[in-house]
Amino acid sequence: MVQETQVEKLEHSSVKLTVSIAQSDVSAAYEKVVGKYQKEAHIKGFRKGKAPRDVLERKFAESFRFEALSDLFDTGLREAFDHVDKKPLPYSQPELVEEVELDTAKDLVFAVTYDVYPDVNIESFEGIDITRPLCKITKKDEDREIENLQQQNALVVDKDNDTVEEGDVVTVDFEEVDESDTTIEGTGREDFTYTAGTEENRYRFDADLMGAKSGETRTFEKKYAKNDKDEELAGTTRRLRVTVKGIKLRDVPEIDDEFAQDISDEFETLADLRKDIRERLTNNADAKIRSLQIDQVLSHLSETYPFDLPESMVRSELDSSWRSMTSQYRATEEQMTQILAMQGTTLEDLFEEWRPEAEKRLRRTLIVQKLIKTEKIEVSNEEAENHVRAEAEANKSDVDQVIEYYRNNQMLPYIQQELAERRLFDTIIEKAKVSNGDKMSYVDLMNEKR
Repeated sequence: MVQETQVEKLEHSSVKLTVSIAQSDVSAAYEKVVGKYQKEAHIKGFRKGKAPRDVLERKFAESFRFEALSDLFDTGLREAFDHVDKKPLPYSQPELVEEVELDTAKDLVFAVTYDVYPDVNIESFEGIDITRPLCKITKKDEDREIENLQQQNALVVDKDNDTVEEGDVVTVDFEEVDESDTTIEGTGREDFTYTAGTEENRYRFDADLMGAKSGETRTFEKKYAKNDKDEELAGTTRRLRVTVKGIKLRDVPEIDDEFAQDISDEFETLADLRKDIRERLTNNADAKIRSLQIDQVLSHLSETYPFDLPESMVRSELDSSWRSMTSQYRATEEQMTQILAMQGTTLEDLFEEWRPEAEKRLRRTLIVQKLIKTEKIEVSNEEAENHVRAEAEANKSDVDQVIEYYRNNQMLPYIQQELAERRLFDTIIEKAKVSNGDKMSYVDLMNEKR
């Protein structure tokens, strides 16, 4: 049917495909449509299937041409896509360049545009300049982790001295009131619990309740700075009424060998716990440093070897982020759209805000996929299962059960991709020019943004 195709590259990783269909096939397609309706048509004054062709064409010629043209488009495009290299992306719908009329006496020539997979050409990844931040795990880092464990394992017990002091676990009812001490509707909260001194409550009234006794109610005003972190409170004065309903003491355990044994049966002494913490923090730091180096690699490759992204691919990425957000908030898309409207914005505004990060993610993903292919990195099912098995054993999980879960949920391909990427970056970092970066504390390193 298709006697000629021509592909022309356009901007933003799209193409124009021109298809030519022979006159004989055009005529045959039209005749097929007419023949179908000759058998089925009910025309007043004629028995079914007996209406003369000229009568049918006078009445339905436009519909016949439209249907024949649609059939030729569909069949012609399917055949053309089987032979051209540049095929449309799954989420890219070919669009007709201009309207075409059916003429059974001529060849049919029509053109469509559609998005294609981007041309990603990475000439080299060797010798990329990257830095490695210098981070040493200190006793201070160990102490901080131990103190966190100490707080996590603290018991909340009744307090003999029934007054609020820093560190106490306090339960209160609170509300905003007007000048006549009448409750302002919608501002109240009952049985709210916080730790005194942490300011882990919206109004940050910790200091105002120090020394208060259980059952005591205090009414006071609080002024908030114009640059307060809470935009609703910033620059305002609120009158609050707070009733202390309960005061308890956080009883933290002593940091000794017994404490270490309570954390895990694996530890006999506090020294064992410290060793485990140091190893964990070291592994965390190494993983973070590797992540930062990978970020440097991908930034370099993205800037050195730029390429166009098809709009349909970007749009699909934005739609995916939108669905993830609605799922995270357990809301429907309609509800989320209404929330945006209440904030004075639209979905398209949100997409424009997200677009730079979406394009960054896509470029990096496409670069990684291209390099895995060009480097011929392959990970077998067996290798993926062995990795899952090792992880399960390390976590003391039921190995067979974990493997079965990964198989049943088709998750092994994700493990194969993860391992392939790991091998790729091992190779790139090994061939990179690595220099020492700034000295960083563990906390600063883990908070470093990519």
